[in-house]
Amino acid sequence: MIYLTGLFLEVYKILFILLPVLVSVALIVWLDRRIWAFVQKRKGPNVVGPFGLLQSLADALKYIFKEIIIPSSANKVIFILAPIVTMTLALVAWAVIPFSEELVLSNINVGILYLFAVSSLGVYGIIMGGWASNSKYPFLGAIRSAAQMVSYEVSIGIIIINVLLCVGSLNLVDIVQAQKNVWFVLPLFPMFVVFFISALAETNRPPFDLPEAEAELVAGYQTEYSGMMYAMFWLGEYANILLMCAMGSILFLGGWLSPINIYPLNLIPSPLWMILKILFLFILFALVKAVVPRYRYDQLMRLGWKVFLPFSLIWLILTASFLFYFDKLPMNN
Repeated sequence: MIYLTGLFLEVYKILFILLPVLVSVALIVWLDRRIWAFVQKRKGPNVVGPFGLLQSLADALKYIFKEIIIPSSANKVIFILAPIVTMTLALVAWAVIPFSEELVLSNINVGILYLFAVSSLGVYGIIMGGWASNSKYPFLGAIRSAAQMVSYEVSIGIIIINVLLCVGSLNLVDIVQAQKNVWFVLPLFPMFVVFFISALAETNRPPFDLPEAEAELVAGYQTEYSGMMYAMFWLGEYANILLMCAMGSILFLGGWLSPINIYPLNLIPSPLWMILKILFLFILFALVKAVVPRYRYDQLMRLGWKVFLPFSLIWLILTASFLFYFDKLPMNN
């Protein structure tokens, strides 16, 4: 009986995190479209439900009832597994995201390593989908995506080391609590900018959506997918975007901490502050898509390897030197 009670409690905690994430994906797709429309002076979704709020639900129903077509020459097992892997990895990463000091599914000591590992594995679902389709356009899209994601993960890893030097812990709750006096976005602002741009590339968002550039690759690694299998890729992509926004909030914007501890701001619940910061970063993601034109692939690679990598390494050396010179290293305090 005790075992069953514990099992039900864990299932409840998992659903408590995953269901809001799945609902949030539908809402941010609507928000994404509304922001593009606002920038381009269009209306956007405004017919299905009030203000078009049910448009994402209508799209989901359309995918559910669409036929799933598997190409006769495809590797059927891997073809089916690819979107499942992509969606699963995008969702399991939320297990360590803290929305307050207590509201976290699994408060592990190596939370940042867990996040980095899970987000790095996401590329496998895309490679599997591109290769298993047995078609040149999906395969080229998958290769592009693999090179792109690996390139920008290097920069993101070095940026995370900058934050860890200031905190002295891999625990996400400790990282947030270390920002009680000053958010890391102020002393590490250049790293925040590099992280934001790298997150765009990591999640294949414009102007770095080259793995699925319509003019060159039809729809890239998703070309041969339809119905719910395509929707699972789509769901994983937006869950990853939200995850990157959550990581940016935790690493640089103080997580669930209020910006100013004054009335009435200090009355707002901690989880709501976390949600507002994720929403703010997502709005920036959407604005970039509406404003910035697409990069060429050689420009994308040059930016990652010849600009971001050396710049983040130099900033890492400067951060370590500053902390050491002024005796601010966490292990010394």
